[in-house]
Amino acid sequence: MTWDELQQLPDEIADFIELRDGHPVWVADEIMLRHGPMEHQRFGRRLTNALEAASKTAMADNDKSCWQVEGETNVFLAPDKSSYLTPDFLVCHCLGDEFDWVFADDTLLVGEVLSPANTPKLVEAKKKRYAAAGIPLYWEVELARDPARISAVRAYALTTGEVHLRAGVTPLHPANYILAEEWTPETHGGIESNHPYPMNIEWSDLAF
Repeated sequence: MTWDELQQLPDEIADFIELRDGHPVWVADEIMLRHGPMEHQRFGRRLTNALEAASKTAMADNDKSCWQVEGETNVFLAPDKSSYLTPDFLVCHCLGDEFDWVFADDTLLVGEVLSPANTPKLVEAKKKRYAAAGIPLYWEVELARDPARISAVRAYALTTGEVHLRAGVTPLHPANYILAEEWTPETHGGIESNHPYPMNIEWSDLAF
């Protein structure tokens, strides 16, 4: 199925289908779970807003760079739009025209807020697809209860090409993410990083 064919379906059907390498996949249960808990939406929005504020500060300091930050926006993993994912938040280069689609080549960072819908198996499948598309950075946000809060943010960096393993061992996938940075309220005053641009996000900015 192509993207254009998907768009011809009634909204009540198309909204619950995801294209994976041209194959329509019914993801209604996943979408309903992701959109269910208020905390999932709220913390995803908090982090999206904080990343956007940091990008504006970084652009003010470097007028040669331009980034855009958005939440729950399709990222097309193939030029023909036959495969896409919808991360909870993303950072991309500024697009050439208004209302352009976002492709993997434009994207610097994608992130997911872990929830009951994001099982370990599903998360690994998403990471594999993001990595195969060449997106440089992948973030995971872990939530905790009593009180509801962000308990950890982990940043993974893309690694491709030759990987040195023991003799006779080969990687299952040629592109993978490795853990590059991790922030928790117990060990860090906030999220401080230089990738994809300089940022210093305090935990209070992400509080419930």
